[in-house]
Amino acid sequence: ERARDYLHKTGRFIVIGGIVSPVHDSYGKTGLVSSRHRLTMCQLAVQSSDWIRVDPWECYQDTWQTTCSVLEHHRDLMKRVTGCILSNVNTPSITPVIGQPQNESSQTIYQNNNNVSNKPTAAKILGKVGESLSRICCVRPPMERFTFVDENANLGTVMRYEEIELRILLLCGSDLLESFCIPGLWNEADMEVIVGEFGIVVVPRDGADPDRIMNHSSILRKYKNNILVVKDDSNHPMSVVSSTKSRLALQHGDGHVVDYLCQPVIDYILKSQLYINTSG
Repeated sequence: ERARDYLHKTGRFIVIGGIVSPVHDSYGKTGLVSSRHRLTMCQLAVQSSDWIRVDPWECYQDTWQTTCSVLEHHRDLMKRVTGCILSNVNTPSITPVIGQPQNESSQTIYQNNNNVSNKPTAAKILGKVGESLSRICCVRPPMERFTFVDENANLGTVMRYEEIELRILLLCGSDLLESFCIPGLWNEADMEVIVGEFGIVVVPRDGADPDRIMNHSSILRKYKNNILVVKDDSNHPMSVVSSTKSRLALQHGDGHVVDYLCQPVIDYILKSQLYINTSG
């Protein structure tokens, strides 16, 4: 939520959805519980949200998927379903998928015209697509050059709307950003795609300086403009949002676990006896 608020404050983005994509069981991290449990906990955590959804695609694959392949999956899926352009951060779209310039005399074709006077917002458009696709960032270009009819999205009544550009960004903590600097840990070609084509939204962790981290990686320096660092103005720093801290609090019987997790997730963990040692 705080990352979305920050992106809105920049004036560059309208965030219309967020994806939570739990990693595959074969990722191999110590202490990683079954995806069955992780999917359920994530679903419980966002059940009251009207814009964040959990996507099981990554968990359901035959093996572990790279971060790059997960981003590409969601980009390709969104492109197929909406018919809209999903361009990368370096080459913003200037041409609609279907349409024509507003100053042309030819008439726009409609499958259904109910004399709707107001153009639908980006959120309304994506709402027609379905809940499973409601995790993207949308950038509205400053110039309203085109109106067009989307005939590819299978949305029922076809709508007339302004040109929009859809973008998927990776949201992560600065600890993940710092891992980009570890030699051999990430495939360099994947890093080029993740940072160069998609872009990253970074939440600072425990005093880590994202600017310092970026200066230690040639790829991060190269695409520095594609990395947005969330500035937190609240008294509750985002660095406390940590799955590691949550597990430790559970293992030690620390009542402050309520600072990290919502009650439905805590109840599920206790019922399923997850992360709790024999003395807990």
